[in-house]
Amino acid sequence: MSIIIENLTHIYNPSSPFETVALDNINVEIQSGEFIGLIGHTGSGKSTLTQHLNGLLKPTSGRIIINDFDITKKDIKLREIRQKVGLVFQYPEHQLFEETIYKDIAFGPINLGLSEEEVDYRVKDSMELVGLNFDSVKDRSPFELSGGQRRRVAIAGVLAMRPEVLILDEPTAGLDPKGRDEILDQIKSLHEKYKMTIILVSHSMEDIARLVDRIIVMHKGAVALTGVPREVFKNVELLENIGLAVPQITYLMKKLKELGKPVRDDVLTIEEAKREIQNWLRSK
Repeated sequence: MSIIIENLTHIYNPSSPFETVALDNINVEIQSGEFIGLIGHTGSGKSTLTQHLNGLLKPTSGRIIINDFDITKKDIKLREIRQKVGLVFQYPEHQLFEETIYKDIAFGPINLGLSEEEVDYRVKDSMELVGLNFDSVKDRSPFELSGGQRRRVAIAGVLAMRPEVLILDEPTAGLDPKGRDEILDQIKSLHEKYKMTIILVSHSMEDIARLVDRIIVMHKGAVALTGVPREVFKNVELLENIGLAVPQITYLMKKLKELGKPVRDDVLTIEEAKREIQNWLRSK
């Protein structure tokens, strides 16, 4: 599912003393099946942008075209769009409300009017996708689970709607390292298995560098930079000037390069750095 954003502007509290331009003439195209990393300092417009993609917010001007449908038109059926574009907010476990995990994940499919058999299939399949054992946890309260497991339940509830686009706003916020890695591995697996279009909002440059195909950098409501991770993270000075950074391992490799060591300084992951340092040591 492709997304075309044209001249998108959003102004909060227009014509008032509190007027704020949250998005300023955004033009972006996202191809079907892309894994996009959306980064920017707090207040850069990331969350405002993502909430336009399934119609939660209406633009002040501009339009959004999803699979040839302009979702900003007045007569568009947003219910259909929201089935195709799933949005997982920060701390999605705060949205859990049913007495069992099964009922919580089934809530969306039931409201689509699906058969009991189809609802059951979707709940089982979605739980499997996020690594939850159906038989052992389906009848448990979601509030008995760990933070990471509750996060998985919330994501499964969105996946049960069968979205073609999955937007995740800081999906690992507040999790311990184990829970964080598990969630990110599940997201990566979803993309690899289903070629789903995924938009990941994150403050972790390490996660972005490791996972995504392309990065969109936002600053003061505008797109400051876009490109594949290696291209974007070459712009160290620009990123630092807007309150961001590059992965820590990249800083290390740049420092080694400055010290005259024969290593690449555009390394983005620990795995790449390990290979570079091993090659350097072997060449001695």
